[in-house]
Amino acid sequence: MPPVTSDLPSGLAGVEREISRACKDARRDRSSVTLVAVSKTFDGDAIAPVIRAGQRVFGENRVQEAKAKWPPLMAEYSGLALHLIGPLQSNKAKEAVALFDAIHSVDRASLCEALAKEIVKQGRHPQLFVQLNTGEEPQKAGIAPADADAFIASCRDVYGLQISGLMCIPPAEDPPAAHFALTAKIAARNGLKLLSMGMSADFATAIQLGATHVRVGSAIFGKR
Repeated sequence: MPPVTSDLPSGLAGVEREISRACKDARRDRSSVTLVAVSKTFDGDAIAPVIRAGQRVFGENRVQEAKAKWPPLMAEYSGLALHLIGPLQSNKAKEAVALFDAIHSVDRASLCEALAKEIVKQGRHPQLFVQLNTGEEPQKAGIAPADADAFIASCRDVYGLQISGLMCIPPAEDPPAAHFALTAKIAARNGLKLLSMGMSADFATAIQLGATHVRVGSAIFGKR
C-alpha cells in the first residue's frame, strides 16, 4: 500500500479550498457539501494523518478491505463516518449494513431485498443512494436514466427502503456537466435531496450542479 507522505494534510487543505471556492461561486453554504475522502487501497497509517487534520467522512470501494482496516481507526478516533462507494454484492449486505453509514451503489432488485432484510434485522439505517449509469455504459453498474423513476418507486414501495439520493459516475470521455445535470433532474422529480457526484477532476462542476457529496481520493491522498 502507498506509504504515508508528508503532504497529506496539505492535500486535504487544497481540496477544502477548492470546495469552498466552488460553493462560493454557486452561492451555496460550504456546509451543504460533504467531502467523502476516498481512502480505498490506503492503509491506516496513511489515513490517520487525514483524520487528525479534521476529515471525518471516508469512502471505501470494498466491504472486505474496509472491514479489515476501519474498526481500529474507529476505536481510536471519534465521529468517523464510512461510506461504501463501490459495487455491493448481495451476499455482503449484512456486513455492509453493519459497517457503513451510507451505501452509494444501490442498483438492482436482489440487492434491495438483501439490504431491506438486514436493515430490519440489525436496526441500522445507512443512507442509501441509487446508482445511475447516466452514460448507459455496459461495463458499469447502475440504473439507466429511463428506468430510474420506476426503480426508485420499487425501492420504496416493494422493499420499504428509504432512498436518500442518487449517485453517478460520468463516462471518462464525456464532459461531466450534462451527466450531473441529468442526475440532479431525476433526483428532484423523485423528491431526493442528496446527490453523490463529482470526483477529484470534476467536483467543482458537480458542486455547481447541486452535488451534496463529492468523492475525492487522489487529490487528498496522492496517486495510488
